[in-house]
Amino acid sequence: MKVIHYIPSIDRSSGGVGNYLQLLAHDLGNIAELHIVSHESDNELAIENVSIHYIDGKLTHLLKAKKQFCDLLNAVRPDVVHINSCWEVLCSYTVFWAKSLGYRVVITPHGMLEPWVIRKNYWKKKLPALLLYQKRALRMADAIVATAQTEKENLLRLNYNNNVYVVPTGIIVDNIPTKNNWQLNKTILFLALLRPNKGADLLIKAVNKLGKELIGYNVIIAGSGETVYVESLKQLVCELNLNNTITFTGAVYGDEKWKLYHKADIFVLPTLNENFGIVVAEALACGTPVITTKGAPWSDLVTWNCGWWIERSVDSLVEAIKSFMALTDDELERMGRNGRRLVETKYSSRRMADEMFRLYGRLSV
Repeated sequence: MKVIHYIPSIDRSSGGVGNYLQLLAHDLGNIAELHIVSHESDNELAIENVSIHYIDGKLTHLLKAKKQFCDLLNAVRPDVVHINSCWEVLCSYTVFWAKSLGYRVVITPHGMLEPWVIRKNYWKKKLPALLLYQKRALRMADAIVATAQTEKENLLRLNYNNNVYVVPTGIIVDNIPTKNNWQLNKTILFLALLRPNKGADLLIKAVNKLGKELIGYNVIIAGSGETVYVESLKQLVCELNLNNTITFTGAVYGDEKWKLYHKADIFVLPTLNENFGIVVAEALACGTPVITTKGAPWSDLVTWNCGWWIERSVDSLVEAIKSFMALTDDELERMGRNGRRLVETKYSSRRMADEMFRLYGRLSV
């Protein structure tokens, strides 16, 4: 089977979408001939088991991009063309071009069609995009892939396309060692792109409310974001006099990232909305219990006794952190090992690749 994926960027700064394709390719590239089409950037992710191709990404060069993309389709002759992301013009036009040549097309929105995303800048950006190209592309797709049941339900409510399938995101579990002890380090970790919906501000406010209860703790906020927003978070830390408790590391990658997960006693992501939340799975794979909010599809944290799945409020976050602080080392270890088993059982990259391969097979018959 041959599959072409289009993604607007495979730069390290592309966040979850780039990481998703990196993870998918790890195993899918071993059972299918996998090609990635994107645009050149300065700091690309390392993606294995694929052939990478580049087309022009400038909107003023749309005809050039069309020729490059269609030439590649005619050369490879894929069974399926898989488009990642929404709203950017080429995420829809690659659908149009592939369908015009008779290819089956799959779209993974990666949470970009969630209600809160559509509401953001709706009149200026989302409505014009829907009217001009996005709605048409979604209706033309042979299948739309959601990464969680909640995302599927939201996609069906849009009533653009009823062919929605759930393929949970996975991570490369075999390459992630579990921590070897759970003795308390007094370290709380937040790691994500620093955007308002991720909730770093809620964590800062919760730390302030906990006050003296967190004496001796180090709260690490890791990740990059727009300068204005990052500076607003740092200003909030200064105003609350939390500089001795909260540390900003900036973006972290590779070994540095895994060291943080292993050092942390608890991982916190007070997100407004996630279609999956790879960072949650990464923390669990390392054996670190997780606190996240019901905007993320992680009820498994409760079912598997490996974390807390809470309402998105400062008070709820404070109570969850207090619950974590009351645990013994043995209880933390038990939760950590439960989390590792959860990821191995339900969210491995191999399972993700197998389910996607089966979906491609149904479409290409």
